[in-house]
Amino acid sequence: MYGLLNINKPLGKTSRDAVNCVQRVVRPVKVGHAGTLDPLATGVLVVCLGPATRLIQYVQQLPKRYTGTFLLGRWSESDDLEAEVVQLENPKVPTFEDVVAVLPQFTGIIQQRPPIFSAIKVKGQRSYDLARAGEDVQLEARPVTIHDLRVVRYDYPELVLDIGCGSGTYIRSLGRDIGEALGSAAVMSALERTAIGDFTIESSLQLRDVSEEALSDRLIPPEAAVQHMDSVDLTPNEVRLISNGLTIERMQHGFTGEIAALDNARHLVAIVAPRTPDHLRPISNLAVASKFAAR
Repeated sequence: MYGLLNINKPLGKTSRDAVNCVQRVVRPVKVGHAGTLDPLATGVLVVCLGPATRLIQYVQQLPKRYTGTFLLGRWSESDDLEAEVVQLENPKVPTFEDVVAVLPQFTGIIQQRPPIFSAIKVKGQRSYDLARAGEDVQLEARPVTIHDLRVVRYDYPELVLDIGCGSGTYIRSLGRDIGEALGSAAVMSALERTAIGDFTIESSLQLRDVSEEALSDRLIPPEAAVQHMDSVDLTPNEVRLISNGLTIERMQHGFTGEIAALDNARHLVAIVAPRTPDHLRPISNLAVASKFAAR
């Protein structure tokens, strides 16, 4: 098996649980996922099978969309319901207009401080391990991209937002910072990832429905992992050269980063990158896998 699955991860399951569920069906095929969802989160989880596990990093680059639910006037160390939630005394109750007014400052490229209960490593240890041990964890703010923000529903204290964002964004940190901008606080109470690129919740496969038959019907070609990348069409001779790990002569036409190389059937042959202004070299060779991919 070689390709991608769009899984709808249910509440209470870890991303690893979802991978294990698929793994039991396709063993000994290698399985991995692109973009962790916490047990409290649901929604789109892209699972990669076989050689497609080499494409995980490219799936992670795709834009994401979430529906996040937040409770205003509350605070927790984890910025969600995982840690003890403390309700503020006499918190400010923002109006709908107040909420809409602060959202523009959280769109575009913003500086975001990750939650201390996260998998980010601090001196070789996971931040959440240090936080749970009572250590004073300080994480530096870093740039993330918020493409758009929209209020879905607001009935104090519950605020539901539709969020389009780039990789590396912590939605619970976004809620925390919006709460602070409103002169209050906020914790995330629910999160659904509704899309990763063209992988949408509407087209996802329920985890409980994973079976050998379902996988063969729902397997997505690996080209979907590189839908956002520049691409180049290879001649049959170039496919042969790339398949053997050789460099090909090809003008770049302004390409500077990694490029998806496709054969004349539009199947993914390799990820290539410029070696010189006139040559491309393979970074990740998928030509052999492509011959056996289910189409």
